[in-house]
Amino acid sequence: MSCYVTHLESAIDGSFLAANTLQTMHKDRPLWVRYDLPAIANVVSPEDLAGRASSLWRYRELLPLPLDQAPVSLGEGMSPLLPADNLGQSLGLDQFWIKDESQLPTGSFKSRGLAMAVSMANYFGIKRLAIPTAGNAGGAMAAYAARAGIEAFVFMPKDTPIINQMECVMAGAHVFLVDGLITDCGKIVRGGLDEMKWFDCSTLKEPYRIEGKKTMGLELAEQLNWQLPDVIVYPTGGGTGLIGMWKAFHELRELGWLTSDNMPKMVSVQSDGCAPIVRAFDAGARFAAPWDHAHTCASGLRVPAAVGDFMILDAIHESGGWAVAVPEGNIISAMHRATAMEGISVCPEAAACVLAIEQLLANGQITRQDRVVMFNTGTANKYIEIAHLDLPVLSDPTNIDYSTLVG
Repeated sequence: MSCYVTHLESAIDGSFLAANTLQTMHKDRPLWVRYDLPAIANVVSPEDLAGRASSLWRYRELLPLPLDQAPVSLGEGMSPLLPADNLGQSLGLDQFWIKDESQLPTGSFKSRGLAMAVSMANYFGIKRLAIPTAGNAGGAMAAYAARAGIEAFVFMPKDTPIINQMECVMAGAHVFLVDGLITDCGKIVRGGLDEMKWFDCSTLKEPYRIEGKKTMGLELAEQLNWQLPDVIVYPTGGGTGLIGMWKAFHELRELGWLTSDNMPKMVSVQSDGCAPIVRAFDAGARFAAPWDHAHTCASGLRVPAAVGDFMILDAIHESGGWAVAVPEGNIISAMHRATAMEGISVCPEAAACVLAIEQLLANGQITRQDRVVMFNTGTANKYIEIAHLDLPVLSDPTNIDYSTLVG
């Protein structure tokens, strides 16, 4: 391939696999994409990026799509890194930012991974894709597959938010609701591989979604002038984003682009209704046992078993970070609080991060002086089912007692 990829590497045992052919996993575990970083350092520098389009594709040398191939794109730009002073001060932080992924084309960070996965599938000539999804990944896959002219099959739990269902249908995907969890949807996809001849786009079942997600880390480093924050707080279901960012930071350090050797502490956040990574972290285990009876209003966190569990836990331990479970019953109120304080459309997964920051501060694991970045992984507008509103009705608009409007 006309790019800087040298090979694929098994995350479980370090085996090398060829990069110029379609690959899935090795020993049922994910693959890393590896690059010729010294060669990249010779042809591009941080200064060179300044004149490039404000897009995840600005980091093209660090991405797997051959340089002579056009990406499958919906105009995915760099997501903004927004100072969140109001919320930060209320939490007890002097330097706090929210990286707002809700402004990507399909309303969530899933645009990154699926833009890359579908671009690579298109490059390899794949004609049919399938994905199990808790919601946002299915919508992103359907949209990018439509853009590429690839047939898409989406399997989602029957209680997936209706807007996620609708966006998949509107993008022309074959959409099926499943009486079960995302793991049950995954079994359907795997079971149809031979008969349906589709390619499985599940989280970490192919090596390229992680490369799209790692652009969150590349952007964050650039937006902070190549000095990483002290702490990154990230909602974790399948964990591709956390893994991808940790990979990006190591690549940047090897390239010599970072102005400091300090690496951020990575914090994985889950709901106590589905917290397999937290349970494994607390037990000192490298692998996470499946979580029984998983439930949470933050559908992106409802992943009872992650194929990249050991990769998530490795990144947390290597960074000196933590895995934190927050009370499920407090997520919606934290969502309202954060959105009202900052005007950012905070999703329930990010609201869980707000609760985690409170815990970390109370426990002394982070301090007021730490530079903290939280990721808002999607827009709140996709979660209308959890918006239980009881709004006052003005029955006589010609006779308003304005003194009663505030209180």
